Amino acid sequence: MISIRHAAERGHFNHGWLDTWHTFSFADYHDPAYMGFSVLRVINEDFVAPGKGFPTHGHRDMEIITWILEGALEHKDSLGSGSVIRPGDAQRMSAGTGIRHSEFNPSKDTQVHLLQIWLLPNKQGVAPGYEQTRFDDAALADRLRLIASPDGHEGSVTIHQDARVYAARLNGTGVAHALAPKRRAWVQVARGDVTLNGQPLAAGDGVAVENETALRFKTDKPAELLLFDLP
Repeated sequence: MISIRHAAERGHFNHGWLDTWHTFSFADYHDPAYMGFSVLRVINEDFVAPGKGFPTHGHRDMEIITWILEGALEHKDSLGSGSVIRPGDAQRMSAGTGIRHSEFNPSKDTQVHLLQIWLLPNKQGVAPGYEQTRFDDAALADRLRLIASPDGHEGSVTIHQDARVYAARLNGTGVAHALAPKRRAWVQVARGDVTLNGQPLAAGDGVAVENETALRFKTDKPAELLLFDLP
């Protein structure tokens, strides 16, 4: 079964410095029908204005992945980690027993466009951690590239959950993914238009997938998507 969550149906808030879309309930947006999917709890599509960002704040017991679509984001946290995240960088922050961090757009004239993703961990109270890995254009082109997994397979960042996150930049091609029995999936279209098992999807659309064995993506124009293989 494939259930589409159209982009315009998401929660939307424009705070001036932050234009944000919430696929699932988050902060002041509450929809009891969309509290998450499997262990996937948050997908926020954020547009952060130049010179603006999220001030230092805390999290606990959450696996947080940041995926940049355009621009750059400067990260600092209470572990002493500091980096700039750009398109192709997968950032993973395990909040565990507690972590504080800030995210800032260092550009003076370019907004940053990103997806912030939260997954529930498979156990609470782990030590906080930070990891960042770069995937170049060739690694993401016309394939589903594993970017996060429970065991760091294929150089992916490591998460405390039985979930696997794939990214793909398609250029007029098709890719496929096999779902194991009893596994579910969520698909988030980041940019462009694709079809999933023949159903058309546009940028910002999300799809809940259950009781399917194969996912087949096709596009005749450039597109980018994330695929979450979930318990």
